[in-house]
Amino acid sequence: MITRNETKKIRIGDRTIGGGSPVAIQSMTNTRTEDVEATVAQIQKLEQAGCEIIRCAVPTMEAAEAFAKIKKQIHIPLVADIHFDYRLAIAAIENGADKIRINPGNIGGAERVRAVVEKAKEAHVPIRVGVNSGSLEKHLVEKCGGVTAEGLVESAMEKVHMIEDMGYDQLVVSIKSSDVLMCVRAHELIAEQCPYPLHVGITESGTMLAGNIKSSIGLGLILHQGIGDTIRVSLTGDPAEEIKSAKLILKTLGLRKGGIEVVSCPTCGRTKIDLIGLANQVEAMVADIPLDLKVAVMGCVVNGPGEAKEADIGIAGGIGEGLLIKKGEIVKKVKEEELLETLRQELLHWNE
Repeated sequence: MITRNETKKIRIGDRTIGGGSPVAIQSMTNTRTEDVEATVAQIQKLEQAGCEIIRCAVPTMEAAEAFAKIKKQIHIPLVADIHFDYRLAIAAIENGADKIRINPGNIGGAERVRAVVEKAKEAHVPIRVGVNSGSLEKHLVEKCGGVTAEGLVESAMEKVHMIEDMGYDQLVVSIKSSDVLMCVRAHELIAEQCPYPLHVGITESGTMLAGNIKSSIGLGLILHQGIGDTIRVSLTGDPAEEIKSAKLILKTLGLRKGGIEVVSCPTCGRTKIDLIGLANQVEAMVADIPLDLKVAVMGCVVNGPGEAKEADIGIAGGIGEGLLIKKGEIVKKVKEEELLETLRQELLHWNE
């Protein structure tokens, strides 16, 4: 069992992170925030998938002002992602942002940062201090001999201390790199000295394949040490896929319960059914069934019952027929074309 790091409790809208709260799943819209209808539609889709905090880019004043309309139509905390113009952060807060994400190093001098901090303080809106390897300050690159985990941590903590000195401590911190092992090391270092909740992700991790692999390894190594209060699986693709991956990462680590887990064999020469198609159909079918179970999809009746022992329920294919299995015991034999519906009915009536 993972022992979580104790961090400060921070309220973001109606959600609390840190202080032992469950690790929250976050994503980011890829619509134009100024397009309220499209942005709301995507957020609502992400809500249904299980997203718990959503971030939107705020590149213009129109985008900041759109927050007021977006907020009225969604049900999860809304975060404003700000770069370069401190006035956009202030406007986003005025239009209902539940949290703002800034890099104090790229929005101007201390007075501009102070203006943002004062507005956040007035509205009780937390600030996420975000540092990325791609924007590490020149003096830290020179000091550390390149972009390093140590440099990322020093950069982040400099900004944290700057805001603390301005009298504000409602903070969340993120330090991201596309270098997985550098990112892991940076989180290990910052966890020793930062009392605030950490948002964890591997930035610019790539397409569905590369992004999922890098994020699973990076987030897994970080979360397994008890580090991290919110996560995002950054993918070049549909943000809804980020949520699926994040939920599975947390469930695999024992940090989240609920939802059906599908396990399936890799197929072999004994497989006589379309196992790949069947496994994908099962995964899609169970997505909205609110049970905390493990479902096995096996390719043949030779090893199916034995390999499915650790699952609550499973199916195994044969030649034109298949088996329904519960806890490794064969319950009944059905026609191949009835396997999926038989499994579905068993799940729908599981608690009866």
